[in-house]
Amino acid sequence: MKDQTTLDRIQLMHPKLRAEVVAIYDEICDSLRGKAFCRFSHTLRTFKEQEAIYAQGRTKPGVIVSKAKPGLSLHNYGLAIDIVLIDGKAVSWDVKKDFDSDGKADWMEVVAVFKKYGWEWGGDWKKFPDMPHFQKAFGKTPSQYFALWNAKKVDSQGYVIL
Repeated sequence: MKDQTTLDRIQLMHPKLRAEVVAIYDEICDSLRGKAFCRFSHTLRTFKEQEAIYAQGRTKPGVIVSKAKPGLSLHNYGLAIDIVLIDGKAVSWDVKKDFDSDGKADWMEVVAVFKKYGWEWGGDWKKFPDMPHFQKAFGKTPSQYFALWNAKKVDSQGYVIL
């Protein structure tokens, strides 16, 4: 099942990634054949949105969900995606659930598709695992992207030039 919210969020990705992300999403949709589907819950995130997320668990109520200050998340440059599985109206971050009963956890089917395209999965991080997170950094660090952004090395739409 194609999710219009996800299709809209793909259009916010860095222009160099959009076609690849469409292909990734098509493969994800083909692999999840049950009642659950994958939604891209976050793609491009503004610096202001990142500031609010970073404040959670620090200066605002809640648990810490991000170690990245504004400008230091690849979401800020349209180079990262967070996902969630949706089963009916219920959201799930259960990495072991096999909604389509094909013998493979749906979450891990999504991970396999992203990895096939060379994306880094936050679930592999040792210090701060981030199961819903995927990113493609093109060999640069978030600090390097922040420096490009500060130097105004951006295209006409405001995306950093890769």
